[in-house]
Amino acid sequence: MRQWLRKFAMAMPRAQKRLIFLCFDFITLLGIVWLSYSLRLGQLFEPSLKQLMVMVAAPIVAIPIFIRLGIYRAVIRYLPDRAIWTILFAVGIATVAWVFIAFATEMTGGDGVPRSVPILYFAFSVLVIGGSRFLAKAIVIGSSGSSLSKDAVLIYGAGDAGSQLCSAMIAQGHRYVAGFVDDDKTIWGTEVVGVRVHSPERIDSLISDYGVKEIILSIPALSANKRREIVDGLSKHNVKIRTLPLLSDLVEGKYLINQIRVIDIDELLGRSSVPAQPDLLESALQDKTVLITGAGGSIGAELCKLAIKWKPKKIVLFEANEFALYTIQQTLLERGYKDIVSVLSSIENRSTLREVIEKNDVEVVFHAAAHKHVPLLEENVLEGVRNNVMGTRAVAEVAAEAGVERVILISSDKAVRPTNVMGATKRWAEEIIRHQSNLAEERGTGQVFASVRFGNVLGSNGSVVPKFKAQIERGGPITLTDPAMTRYFMSIHEAAELIVQASSLATGGDIFVLEMGKPVPITELARNMVQLAGLSVRDGANPNGDIEIVQTGIRPGEKLFEELFYDEGSVSVTSHSKIMRAKTKSQNSSNKLPAELEKLEAVLAKKDEDAVRKILFGFVENRTD
Repeated sequence: MRQWLRKFAMAMPRAQKRLIFLCFDFITLLGIVWLSYSLRLGQLFEPSLKQLMVMVAAPIVAIPIFIRLGIYRAVIRYLPDRAIWTILFAVGIATVAWVFIAFATEMTGGDGVPRSVPILYFAFSVLVIGGSRFLAKAIVIGSSGSSLSKDAVLIYGAGDAGSQLCSAMIAQGHRYVAGFVDDDKTIWGTEVVGVRVHSPERIDSLISDYGVKEIILSIPALSANKRREIVDGLSKHNVKIRTLPLLSDLVEGKYLINQIRVIDIDELLGRSSVPAQPDLLESALQDKTVLITGAGGSIGAELCKLAIKWKPKKIVLFEANEFALYTIQQTLLERGYKDIVSVLSSIENRSTLREVIEKNDVEVVFHAAAHKHVPLLEENVLEGVRNNVMGTRAVAEVAAEAGVERVILISSDKAVRPTNVMGATKRWAEEIIRHQSNLAEERGTGQVFASVRFGNVLGSNGSVVPKFKAQIERGGPITLTDPAMTRYFMSIHEAAELIVQASSLATGGDIFVLEMGKPVPITELARNMVQLAGLSVRDGANPNGDIEIVQTGIRPGEKLFEELFYDEGSVSVTSHSKIMRAKTKSQNSSNKLPAELEKLEAVLAKKDEDAVRKILFGFVENRTD
């Protein structure tokens, strides 16, 4: 019988369920008034006509109050225990209103109401109104409680996308939509596809009332700034935040309207995106044979994926890590691009570099191969110098000898006033590229050598974001070096697009600096990631939080903040608002570089780490762009 009732109730339309409860309340409240009179008088009460009118007034007054306070909006199977307080409040207001009416009838000569009757009416009404709801909830849930496995969600945005998402979720039956939240005041209190629209100010109470675990942002056409503003506001609630894909992704067929994705941390970093300039991407890649060193790394792989969209003649993948090479090769094949040459080799191997470049008539080189992990390079100075400095020298010199048209070095903000081995090696790499540009100009070859300098990319191998994510998944703690530390961040995709566009703007000897927005406090990044996971930070203000943030101290070679250029006044704008150019090539000559490289190579061969450090930092000390 119980199973039949459960199936019957689940199949019934929500409007019909509300009507049944409304009729039930009217009849039972009238019965409760009569019962209260009977108990007070100690006999079956036979009301006069005026008394009957007063009795009928009780449910007539109560029903609108119940409607206004949302008693009939609650979905029974998701009724929280704290709903009893709403019922107590609603019945209390209804009782007071009825007593007032009863008093008014007494003033006009009516029979009035005994004082104990309202008390009995209130007590029995709470018992029956509240009991009926929780009894119905028990029937609907069933003994297994399986219906409660459907997590309640809020949808932020009651427009077309939100309504379609809501309809899809209702049809699938896996999630319960507790309501819409929208900034448009004109639709507050209305219903969209049978679900009520609320003000954003009600999010806290909706989370408490319905046990909401997730908020879905459903405004695909939202501007980047407005999206960040909304997400930033939502992140203070201890719920998971996800979003519908961008409208451009929907149009391109990457997602369906009922698909949602996790909010990316870069949506909270305050960066404003600028559309790529197709002509710059096309001139750099289309019908070109492109070689990418470090093709399996974070930036290298993204450059490969970007390049194939512009139909290059051929892509040469140059990578020392076998698995990374295999992975990017398969990725490009799966995307339908087959003009691939995969080379498993180190960039220090000049003979292989020369053979590959000459055999494939390489026209453009993006040099992304480098060791980038700051603490590891502090422990492995010789390997860092060998790969980042001597490897760059090999790539630049072989490319120059083979007549490659354009060589672009992917550099780092750590190259500015470097305090660590990684930054110093990148500064040497920039000088090597600049020196080859000067030689190309002297020889009149027309070859272009340039560097592109930027900060951290989100999600790159060894970066702080995947580290924090893994620590959150393990339940914490999150370890960060210093609360005052700040870093520049951008997405891998944006970095790759800007690198390629900068390569088209290069005239030779350029050091391009990508506009990175405002530096982000690492503590803020950690807190945002915890909140986006639907968790809270455990600290002095919130000792019962989920994830603790622990300070470990600055590691060897690290700086509290990074810089993108030596002198802001020396930077000039380009035709792209996100790409800046450091000093002109005429101010950047470095005649001492060849001799310094020979010294460095000699002490490197002797494996004299102290001597390597001395030469490494001595050369870059007091240098500017």
